[in-house]
Amino acid sequence: MQVPVYSLAGDVVEHIEINDEVFGVPFNQAVVHQAVVRQQANARQGTVNTKTRSEVSGSTRKLFRQKGTGLARAGSRKSPLRRGGGITFGPKPRSYRQAMPKKMRQLALRCVLSAKAGDGELVVLEQLKLDEPKTKEMVRILAALGVDSSALIVTSEPEDNVVKSARKLPGIKTMPASLLNVVDILSYKMLLMTVAAVRKAEQLWGKRSSEERSNAPLPGITPSINN
Repeated sequence: MQVPVYSLAGDVVEHIEINDEVFGVPFNQAVVHQAVVRQQANARQGTVNTKTRSEVSGSTRKLFRQKGTGLARAGSRKSPLRRGGGITFGPKPRSYRQAMPKKMRQLALRCVLSAKAGDGELVVLEQLKLDEPKTKEMVRILAALGVDSSALIVTSEPEDNVVKSARKLPGIKTMPASLLNVVDILSYKMLLMTVAAVRKAEQLWGKRSSEERSNAPLPGITPSINN
């Protein structure tokens, strides 16, 4: 697949070929949904805690005698039926983590990247380097590129000046290519990537690259050659 490459002035400077194994994958809704649910679940802290009747402070003395008062029989003031008493079946600290195979996670990421490229919401930049952090300069660049909605800006490596220039803009987020994830890509309308970031993504999540990494010999071990 060929895509245009834009300069910071919004002009097309060239066209490059991007890997269809990363940017041309058919959308798999089930895998993407599972990846989103997993990521959101893993972000939950699970630290909420409520006290049962055995944990709240208070006396366990019977409030009044069993018979002769005309009132319903009552025991401890720590009963869940009374104000200040314990909580019945309340939440306790727990882990919400969900597991997902690595190949499925990578497939979900390739699916959302392909969806952005297919819908025309992927903008490839020649480079994105700023001499100094300046919000006005970032606003000018986004306006030149025709970005009038939320956008995720991706660079190959963390760029301090880019991060500082965009962090005050509402609806704009920056991150390095190695931290790309399904939720962030789906949360922003436009996806802005530098050419170096595109190549980094192809290196990290391309099928052939993954197979080459899995078949590579361990460090310090020389593969044997059969004559």
